[in-house]
Amino acid sequence: MASESFNESTTFEIGGDLTINRLGFGAMRITGDEIIGPPEDEQAAKEVVRRATEIGVDFFDTADSYGPGVSERLLGEALESGDDVVVASKAGLLRHRNGDWLPHGDPDYLKNQVLCSLDRLQTDSIDLYQYHRPDPETDFEASVHAFAEMKDAGQIDHVGLSNVSVEQLETAMDIVDIATVQNEYNVGNRDDEDVLQACEENGIGFIPWGPMYAIDEDDVADVLEDVAETRDATSRQVALAWLLHHSDVTLPIPGTSSVEHLESNVAASQLSLTDDDLAALNDIDPQN
Repeated sequence: MASESFNESTTFEIGGDLTINRLGFGAMRITGDEIIGPPEDEQAAKEVVRRATEIGVDFFDTADSYGPGVSERLLGEALESGDDVVVASKAGLLRHRNGDWLPHGDPDYLKNQVLCSLDRLQTDSIDLYQYHRPDPETDFEASVHAFAEMKDAGQIDHVGLSNVSVEQLETAMDIVDIATVQNEYNVGNRDDEDVLQACEENGIGFIPWGPMYAIDEDDVADVLEDVAETRDATSRQVALAWLLHHSDVTLPIPGTSSVEHLESNVAASQLSLTDDDLAALNDIDPQN
């Protein structure tokens, strides 16, 4: 008979001093359609954020490119000064109205964007500011140095990276302390397992974006549904619970514009998976 298993810790210390509950909230979806412009109902979007704080979410992830600017602004308006939360944002990715996401790591641009982020988030210092994506047209080290200078100036407390390789992570670590890495990762896509392992070895938080991207793929969906049925849960909840079980440094940030989906996602942090459940999920071949 399989024993019940659960992640060793439900909290994580970002940068060694910001303690958060490991299941956070990704604020990309509180914008308009296609992540462009404002949502139809801004008050409803802010109510989702407020509800998240009420049910224990204390880690919010956004970016200057979500909207662009809309997600940061709405978070700044929804969160109150007394909220004990950690807010992470990103810079270095342009959002065009034709749908493209374009890397832009010019140091001067990044230094301007942090000023915009500070204003929209209504704060004097951003808890965690992440380089959204390396720019092939800009020297990677120059971009990271810009974030180091923001930290030295007191504009940000911690530096994070996103969409990077192990080599890029190691390069950045020689320039400034790296608190988190945010790469695509889920039960059906583990291409960046080596990056996750590097984060584990260095005590760096790993923020898996796209935690639900693979749940509808046939081989993945079948296993998730089987486990969900035995646990009286949804496939989405099982996918999130697997991420929390898989490593103590994973910090999933499922996003939604619905209070109902928010509450369902947060409930996944209380879902225990058995050793047999984990074995079945771990055996999913992401290459198929």
